[in-house]
Amino acid sequence: MLPRIFITRRWPKSVEDHIAARYEVTFNVDDQPLTQDMLRAAAREFDILCPTVSDRLGSDLFDQPGCKVRLVCNYGVGFEHIDLAACKRHKIVVTNTPDILTDATAEIAILLMLMAARRAGEGEREIRSGGWSGWRPTHLLGAQTTGKTLGLVGFGRIAQATAAKARGLGMRIVYHSRRRADAAIEQALNAAYHEQLSGLLAEADFVSLHCPGGPETANLIDMRRLAEMRSTAFLINTSRGSVIDEQALAIALETGLIAGAGLDVFQNEPHVSPDLLNAPNIVLLPHLGSATADTRIAMGMRAVSNFEHWIARTPCPDRVA
Repeated sequence: MLPRIFITRRWPKSVEDHIAARYEVTFNVDDQPLTQDMLRAAAREFDILCPTVSDRLGSDLFDQPGCKVRLVCNYGVGFEHIDLAACKRHKIVVTNTPDILTDATAEIAILLMLMAARRAGEGEREIRSGGWSGWRPTHLLGAQTTGKTLGLVGFGRIAQATAAKARGLGMRIVYHSRRRADAAIEQALNAAYHEQLSGLLAEADFVSLHCPGGPETANLIDMRRLAEMRSTAFLINTSRGSVIDEQALAIALETGLIAGAGLDVFQNEPHVSPDLLNAPNIVLLPHLGSATADTRIAMGMRAVSNFEHWIARTPCPDRVA
C-alpha cells in the first residue's frame, strides 16, 4: 500500500501531474498558508508531508497523539522551520532540495545589489507615479559596483556563485564564514577571508548575507553591526529574514547610517514592516530567490526523488535528519 502524501503549497503543474499519476497525493488546492491546526491535522492523516519554508513544523506537530508522519520532504534548502530534534525522537526522516537553486538565488542577490546601488526602485516608482520631469545631471545619482568590494557573510554554494557573478562586474571579493574555504576556492574567486565579521563590515561596500537561519544567526545584523558598516555601504539579504533586526535596519536607513538595502526575505513573511515599506532607499522583493520556472520544477522533482527513494526503502539522497 502506497503512503499518503500531502503537499502544503502548489508546485509547478508538471511536477504535480507527475506525482498525481503515480501516488495517493493531496494538494492544497487553494494555495493559501496553512494554520497550525491544519498542519497538525495533516500530520495525523498523512505519511509524507512536503512543506515549504512558510510552514512551521514544530515539536507540537510531531509529539501529538496519532501523528502518522514518517517523512518530511521539504521543498527548499533551508530547514530551520522544521524541529529536527522532534523528528529524530520519532524516527522521522527529513530531506531538502539542495544545489538546484544556487544560480537563481545568486542572480537575485546581484539584482538587489544593482537595483539598490543604482536606485532603480526609486526611479521606477517615479516614472509610474508620473513624477519624472526628464533627464538632468544630478537626478537619482547612485553608486557604481565596478571596483567596489563585495563582502559575503557565509560562503556556501550560493555565496560562491554570487561572488563569481560579482567578479564579472569588476568587484573585489571578501568573505566571513565559520569555516574558511579551501585555498583552491579562494584562489578561483580571488576571495579574501575575514576571520571577524566586524572586519568585513568595515571594509565592504556591499554586504550580502548568505548564512542559514535559526537561533545562532537570529538578528545577526543588529544596530551594532549596522554601525560597523560604511555609511556608503549597502546591505543585501537573500538568506533568511531572521538574520536582520528589521527595526534596526529601518533606523539605519532613515538616519543614513548605511546608504541602502535590498531584501528578498523578511522576519515575518508575508508581513513587511511599514518602516521598511516607507523607506525610499531600500529594494523589496517577495522572496523570489528561486523563482524561475526551471528551478522550481527541478526543486519539485528533487523532492519527488527523495520520497521515491524513501518509498523504495533506499537511502534518501538529500537526507538532513
